[in-house]
Formats: sequence, structure tokens, C-alpha cells
Amino acid sequence: MYGKQWKSRTINKVILVDVESIQPNPAQPRMEFDQEELKSLAESIVANGLLQPLTVRKTGNGYELVSGERRLRAMKYANLKEAPCILITASDRQAAVLALLENIQRADLNYFEEAIALKNLIVEWGLSQNELGTRLGKAQPTIANKLRLLKFTPEEQQWILEHHINERQARALLRLEDPEKLLTAVEYIEEQHLNVVQTEEYIDGLLDVPQEPPHQQRLCPIVKDVRLFFNTINKAIHVMNQSGIDASAERLEKEDHIEYIVRIPLSAAR
Repeated sequence: MYGKQWKSRTINKVILVDVESIQPNPAQPRMEFDQEELKSLAESIVANGLLQPLTVRKTGNGYELVSGERRLRAMKYANLKEAPCILITASDRQAAVLALLENIQRADLNYFEEAIALKNLIVEWGLSQNELGTRLGKAQPTIANKLRLLKFTPEEQQWILEHHINERQARALLRLEDPEKLLTAVEYIEEQHLNVVQTEEYIDGLLDVPQEPPHQQRLCPIVKDVRLFFNTINKAIHVMNQSGIDASAERLEKEDHIEYIVRIPLSAAR
């Protein structure tokens, strides 16, 4: 209703907290931080202030970070003494979920870090894949596919990331159980700049069954009477007609070939 007066209310207050009293979140999913990015962020915070406060919760020894790891590190890099923080009440489980949510929403995690964080939430905090999917706005099969990436060893994960392999390509690489084939494939995919489809085709080739010796090669069947193909087309048209689809076929005999024109209503193909 226009003209209605709304009353504002305070939900969470921003408080100033000693930077050194803020302990990192033990469930922080992000493991790698680019030093150049931290330096750039630190310079921006010094020049403009911290535009988005950190989120913390109270502990017996001070405060524990819930979200804002990158901003906290940048503030320490800049030797700043106090940080504006929003104080919330959260259990260990809630703090772990919130830390993951922030990183995923900000796209701060690589896909292996995300998979590790998802596994930790399942193992340590008892969340099911369905519950995770609901909280993160992802389908359960998506969660399952991300967890499959942890079949790679930590060394293989690092190798894959260093060669700029994307998540879908990495899932395709799961089919290679031989570590040597895996490492070779990763190098080849980067060198040839393969996309996802090309990567899958390349892996199909690597997994192909070896060619049989010439004397054991299978013989291809030879169909001498092409009328079998004509009958197949006619039967297909007949089945469509019986199903209520107004399909038709026209056979034209040319000087050196026979031409078939098949017409199927566009509405039937939708």
C-alpha cells in the first residue's frame, strides 16, 4: 500500500574488533590465496576502507571468523589493527555451512576445494547430499558429481589445476584409471586447447579396444537387395500414420539413382 510508514529495525550491529583477536574459521574451504590479489585488496582497503564487514561469532578466546577470510588476510597484510565486523550467533555446523556458501557464491573456490568442503560438511557435520543441494541451490546429482572429483589424488588434483583443466574436463578424466595415461592426457588437452566435447572424444580414443589382427576382423554384412531399405522407410511411415502423424514419403526414380522425399509435420517433431 502506497504511503504506508515502515519502521526500520536493527538485526545485526557492526562492531569494531581487534584484528589479532579474530581466529580463522577451521572449516574454511578455500586453501589457496593469490598474494598479488591480497596485496591489491589490502591497498584498496587502506584507500577506501572495508566496504563489506567481516562476519564473526563470539568464542571463549575472542572471536572466530565465519566469512571474510580473504578480507581478513588483506587487513593483516596492511597491518590494520581493527576490523568492522557483524557479530552473529552460529553453531559450529552453521559456521561451516556459511563459510562454504560465501565462497561458492563469490566463486572463490576451485572445484577441488569445493568438493573437499562438501565432503567435510557431509562427514563432519552430518549433512546429506540432498540437504547440501537444498542449502546451496544445487541438484543432488550435481553434488554427487562434484564429490566424484575426490577420486583424484592430491598430486593429480594439483597437476590438473596447473594445466587449466575445467571441471567438466576433469570429470571426463576420471575414466582414466592409469596414472601415466592421466598425466599424458592432461598435458595433451592443454597443449591442443581441447574443449569439453573434444576432450571426451580424445578419452574415448584412449580407452578404445585394440584393433583385432587382420585375419580376425569382423566382416560387415552386405545387403544386396535395396528393397529392404525401401520397406523399412514404408513401415516407418505406416507406423507414424497409425499414431496420428500425417507423414508421407515420395519415391522418385532418376536416371542413375532413386530419391526418397520424407515429409513429417513440424508439429510432430516438437
